[in-house]
Amino acid sequence: MTPSDLRPRGVVVVTDSDLPTEGVAERVLEAAGWTVRRAACRTADDVREAAAGAVALIVQWAPVDASVLANLPDCRFVSRLGIGYDMIDVAAATEAGIPVANVPDYCVEEVAAHTLAFVFSLTRRLPQLDAGLRAGRWAASDDGDGARRPQGTTVAVLGHGRIGARVAQQAASVGFDVLVHDPHVPAERVEAAGHVAVTLDEALERADVVSLHVPLTPQTRHLLDAPALARMRPGSALVNTCRGGLVDETALADALRSGQLGAAALDVFESEPLPADSPLRDAPNLLLSPHAAWYSPIALLELEERAAQQVADFLDGRPVPTIVNPGYARVRADGAPV
Repeated sequence: MTPSDLRPRGVVVVTDSDLPTEGVAERVLEAAGWTVRRAACRTADDVREAAAGAVALIVQWAPVDASVLANLPDCRFVSRLGIGYDMIDVAAATEAGIPVANVPDYCVEEVAAHTLAFVFSLTRRLPQLDAGLRAGRWAASDDGDGARRPQGTTVAVLGHGRIGARVAQQAASVGFDVLVHDPHVPAERVEAAGHVAVTLDEALERADVVSLHVPLTPQTRHLLDAPALARMRPGSALVNTCRGGLVDETALADALRSGQLGAAALDVFESEPLPADSPLRDAPNLLLSPHAAWYSPIALLELEERAAQQVADFLDGRPVPTIVNPGYARVRADGAPV
């Protein structure tokens, strides 16, 4: 008999997913003895209804707040289908004794590569050169005015986690001077990696390019607001492949129009898809991509497979190192899996 034969079956609910990987979670979880039910939740009410009786949730974008958790007495685990988990009320989950886990390393290489592609595009003026050529010009020095070489160009990396550390490493390897700001990482660790640890103000004031790699929390929402953007060097650039809510988009559009910022590149937005009336749509010197930095066919498969596997591991009593709220076990006195 397999371990799945020895325990009662339960239902794992995939609350929502816009990924073309349906069947991956089913393969992983059904092999372990669990039933998978998929939904298309958009609101907390949707989740409460769709997840009734679930022993675990796999969540992409649907909100899982305190009211949802209070109405799911059988739920023992929440797996985030991605890296960030700002759509889940982690504090409420901890109070309910429910662990929350993310998939923090499935697309590190992809996001770092996308970030550096943005940095190179902005510092080498590729959008302007492309537009000029298509308009019939052959004017490298005019349309490429302001292009920079890596040596002598300073990139400030805000956040030195998995992706931020990779961006800093790779940027330094091609010659950029790298500053790092992360209040949660000791300066000694940053300096041991060959970078310069700085305060947020120093990063904004000294960098030619600022790249964001921090989680979205109430404390970091609009980290780059109008005053912060005004502290950046005139003509400098901003790159965001992290979370849209880190940037005040109206203030960013104004900074681009005024010339305070020379350019920006965004893969993420406060509201997604990007609204038709967003002030970003007609802002100058702005390069956009549709929340695609994470994507490659390999990353796509790894994401859902890992999100499902950590559900199976937890429900089967195996350790899950990606749990973001280890304090759940103190609330749930026995700490035992279902």
